[in-house]
Parts: sequence; structure tokens; C-alpha cells
Amino acid sequence: MELKKVSFIGSYVDSHKIPNEIAPRYAVIGRSNVGKSTFINMLANNSKLAKTSAKPGKTQTINVFHCNDEWFLDDLPGYGYTKTSKKHRLELTKILESYLLSMKSLVCLFVLIDVRHSPQYSDLQFMKWITLNEIPYAIIFTKIDKLSKQQLSKQITNYQKELHNYWEPLPPFFKVSSLKHTGKSIILDYISRINNKVDKHS
Repeated sequence: MELKKVSFIGSYVDSHKIPNEIAPRYAVIGRSNVGKSTFINMLANNSKLAKTSAKPGKTQTINVFHCNDEWFLDDLPGYGYTKTSKKHRLELTKILESYLLSMKSLVCLFVLIDVRHSPQYSDLQFMKWITLNEIPYAIIFTKIDKLSKQQLSKQITNYQKELHNYWEPLPPFFKVSSLKHTGKSIILDYISRINNKVDKHS
């Protein structure tokens, strides 16, 4: 699949105000500064679509995009950024929980993980929570271009060993480099397959 048309719908704090049309919906989430906006721009082949920033915690709203006039892609606020007030972190948590628990058309949540780091507590706790709440998700290992093939293989193997302590079977996972567009076609094909399944059951 190719993204030929991506339209920005709007930014929302209240998930209940997001246009909830009967169409497959995907969302992107991860620790602050993991590369969510860059990942979305890679999929859309548009470096200016989602705003990127070197400052963690920049995305504080739910940014909604309509893709190929067929499905939605939502950029969610990041989690795990501690250099902000407790009140602000609680507000972002409420936004995320409200969205994830109420958005019935969500067919897959892409959880982005910086492959350079060991398994982070906030990532593991978040994935436990979405598993408990039966939210379908896949793991996206980002920034793979920053490691050698040997380092990359070792990091992913270590991550899978850690996940096996909590999950069986493991969720689907993909490896991407937004810089080199590695993994782009594989993820878009994955989305296409899910869309086809949704269409057959609708």
C-alpha cells in the first residue's frame, strides 16, 4: 500500500470530540522523543506533516490524520517524560486513558521503542496496561540505523527475552529507520492487511 493522500483533521484534548467515523483507526504512542512524529512523516512521505521537535513532551494533544480517505492515524502524546509537573503528567495520562479506553474503532496501537535502550520500566508498564485492557498493539523498534546489524540483533533479542517474562505469544514487532525509510513498506502492508480484515467483517 502507498499513502497517496494524508489530510490533517485537527488536534484534540478531549478524545470524545474526535470524529469517530466507521473506519479503521491506528494510533502512534511511545516515550517522549522516541520519534513518533518522524515515524508518521515517514509513512506519509511528508517531512512537514507532523511537527517534530528535539524537546521531549512536545506533543500534548491527539493529532488526527485521515489517510487515503479510508483510515485514520492518530499521533498521541508521549509518556515517561518526568521533567514536567505532576499535574501536567496526570492530565496527559487522563487524555491517553480516555482515548484508549473509548476509541472503539482503534484496530492497532503502534508502540514505538527506541531500540538503542534496554527495556524501560515505563514501556513495560504501559504495555502491561494495554494488554490488560485488551487493546491490540504492535511494537515498532525505531532508530535502527543508529546500531550495527550485530548490535541491533542483540538488542531485539534481549528485548524479546524480557517480554517473554510477561507475554506469550509476543505482539507483532517491526524495525524501522525513519531516516532511511527502512520498514515503511512492511508497516503499510501490515495496515493494509488489517484494513482488508475489517472490511470483510463490517
